[in-house]
Amino acid sequence: MNGERWISTYLQATAAEMDAAQNTQSAYGRDLLDFSEWLTGQGIDFASASRADVEGYLIHCQAQGLAQSTRARRLSSIKGLYRFAFEEGWRDDNPAIQIKGPGRTKSLPKTLSVEEVESLLSAAQNFGRSKDRLRNTCLMELLYATGMRVSELVSLPVSATRGDPRMILVRGKGGKERMVPLSPPAKTALAAWIIQRDKEQDLAQSKGKPVSKFLFASRSKAGHMTRNRFYLLIKELAVFGGISPAKVTPHTLRHAFATHLLANGADLRSIQTLLGHADISTTEIYTHVLEDRLKELVLEHHPLAKG
Repeated sequence: MNGERWISTYLQATAAEMDAAQNTQSAYGRDLLDFSEWLTGQGIDFASASRADVEGYLIHCQAQGLAQSTRARRLSSIKGLYRFAFEEGWRDDNPAIQIKGPGRTKSLPKTLSVEEVESLLSAAQNFGRSKDRLRNTCLMELLYATGMRVSELVSLPVSATRGDPRMILVRGKGGKERMVPLSPPAKTALAAWIIQRDKEQDLAQSKGKPVSKFLFASRSKAGHMTRNRFYLLIKELAVFGGISPAKVTPHTLRHAFATHLLANGADLRSIQTLLGHADISTTEIYTHVLEDRLKELVLEHHPLAKG
């Protein structure tokens, strides 16, 4: 089989057996295609590549200046492909099995202050046309209230949000589901938007158009607001709210959700559940908040810290 056949067969199996998300499959595909092109340039292919060849490719990636996290993900993609190839009998060995990756640096996440989040929420209530304000407010309130990933937010089915819910069911990475609670402001914004959304859907249906199943319907191929559109929207809201757009992304709102909860006494396990992290080590990047709070406790209450 040629390289493209190896990749497509592996990705199909990954989708079927592991229920990998579309974004994950796309990333694996791009990584493996780059590796395949590099091997072709060396006069070899997936079937004949050795451990030295895989290591040579990783050196090539480092020489290109790729981030440590990107190189770690590419090695993970390669290891997955060769593990699958070995199990399928395409190869008698796994040339990548003993290669150690560059690891991942756990940098502190960029976040926003409570005041900055409040400015964004205020901007959402006042930016654009009346119906856009309802949608934008709902988007921002839901994001900050739940810490959802942007892909989870924009693809929310409207059925999960009907009936004035106190909690909503979110389908996350790998199809895993979790329940996330809604704050009173988020519930209010959601109820207002659903009324407006249903009016728009009724009008579309009267014109012979199909009714959307998504909370944030659009004319995109997916049928809902795209991640890119929301990314641009949140930048517009930042400018309108007087915040540097360089500081604001959908992910910084997710970080703000976790950081502000921890700062106000939530425990790390609860944050892990709410964020949908499979491993607690992923959530531990937020422990800097706990460290700051512990320092404050010592300085405020330890007898030797007085005066």
